[in-house]
Amino acid sequence: MTARNFTTDQSTAMTLDANDPLAHFREEFYLPHNSAGQPQTYLCGHSLGLQPKRAGTLIGEELQSWQMHAVEGHFQGERPWLSYHELLTAGLAELTGSHPSEVVAMNSLTVNLHLMLASFYRPTAQRFKILIEHNAFPSDQYAVTSQIKFHGFDPATARIAVAPRLGEDILRTADILDVLHREGRSIATVILPGVQYLTGQLLDLKAIALVAREQGCAVGFDLAHAIGNVPLELHEWNVDFAVWCSYKYLNSGPGSIGGCFVHDRHAKSDLPRLAGWWGHDKKSRFDMPSEFNPIPGAEGWQLSNPSIFACAPLLASTQVFREAGLERLRTKSLQLTAYLRFLIESWLRDKVEIITPSADSAHGCQLSLRVNTTVEEAKQLHQRLLQQGFVTDWRQPDIMRVAPVPLYNRYIDVWQFASCLRECTQ
Repeated sequence: MTARNFTTDQSTAMTLDANDPLAHFREEFYLPHNSAGQPQTYLCGHSLGLQPKRAGTLIGEELQSWQMHAVEGHFQGERPWLSYHELLTAGLAELTGSHPSEVVAMNSLTVNLHLMLASFYRPTAQRFKILIEHNAFPSDQYAVTSQIKFHGFDPATARIAVAPRLGEDILRTADILDVLHREGRSIATVILPGVQYLTGQLLDLKAIALVAREQGCAVGFDLAHAIGNVPLELHEWNVDFAVWCSYKYLNSGPGSIGGCFVHDRHAKSDLPRLAGWWGHDKKSRFDMPSEFNPIPGAEGWQLSNPSIFACAPLLASTQVFREAGLERLRTKSLQLTAYLRFLIESWLRDKVEIITPSADSAHGCQLSLRVNTTVEEAKQLHQRLLQQGFVTDWRQPDIMRVAPVPLYNRYIDVWQFASCLRECTQ
C-alpha cells in the first residue's frame, strides 16, 4: 500500500501496521489500563506521554547509587550526578536543531520562561511591548503580563495579542508578520508557541523569527507541544531563546524537568540574568567565588542542580528517540494524522469539524475536533469515548484533542477510535 492510499476498511490499518518499521517501539512503553484492568487506547500524548519502560530501570539505578554512595554519588557510579544533565544534551540538541552548547535541561517551563524574559525582555520607553497570541496557554499569558507589570508598564498598552480572524480558529502567518512590520519598532520581545496547544497548529517559526529579528525584536518560542513532535531548526532560524516542558511528547513523567535554548550568539554576552550557583563556571564552581562567572551557552542560565530522578525518565525517552530517529517519526506521524483525518472526513464530515490545519507543514501529531452539537452533548461524547477505552482530552470551550503519537500508537488505534466516534454520534 502506498503512502496515504487509504480506504475505510479495517484491513488498511492492519496492512499499515504490518509494514510499519517503527512498530516495535510501542514495546518500549507501558500502555494504560482502566480501573477494571482493561487496556485503553491512548491518544493523549499531547498532554502526558506514556512511561518509557527504561525509566524505572534508570531511576532504580540512581536509587541504588544513592544507597551505595550517598554524597559520593555526585562523583561515582555509572552516571555521576554532577554531570548527569549533560547526558541529555545531545538528544535535546537533535530534537531542537541546535548546537549542544545551546540547550540545557533545567527547571520547569514557566520558570524557564521567566528566566529568559529576565534576559530578553529589556523594555525601553520606545520599545516596551511583548507580542503574544490571544489564545496562549494561561501560564504564558500570566508570565508575560507579570513581566510587563514588573517593569512598570501597563499590559493594556504593552501586550500585543495576535488572534485568528473573526470566525476562524487558526492564526494566519501573514497577520503575525503584518503586526511585526507595523508594530515591530515598539516590540521588545516576541513569545509565541511552536505548536498551538488548543488547535494543534504548527506556526511558521522560521518566517516569524526572520521578520522579528529584522525589526530588532528578541524572539522566543514556547515549544511545549512542538519538541519531540515536529522538526525544529532553532539555530538555523536564528531564534534568540526557547523553552519547553518534557512530559508531553518527550515522555518524562508528570511535572518533570523542562528545558531551554539560547542561541550561541548570546553564549558569552553580558545580558543581565537571574543567576544561580549551577550556572557558574564549572572549573571554579566549587571554589565558592562570590562573583558570578556564567558558563558560556545555555548552561549559564541554570540556577540549581537538577533532580536526578526527574532527569532519568527523560534520559530514557531521549534514548528511544535517538534510536527511532526524528525524521522517521515525523513521517509516521504525518501518516497517522492523515489517516485519522481521512476516516473522520469519510465517516463524519457533517458531524465533526477538524480545526487543525491539513497541510503537513502546519501541524504535528494532534488533531483538534469540534463536534457539531451542543457543548454539553460534545462533553458527554468525550466521556462516552473514555468509557469505551479511548483516552483523549477536552479543552474549553468545545474542543476534543486527539494525538496519535508515532512512538507508541498504531494505525489500528486510529481506525478503532474513528469507528467508535462514528458509532457514538449516530
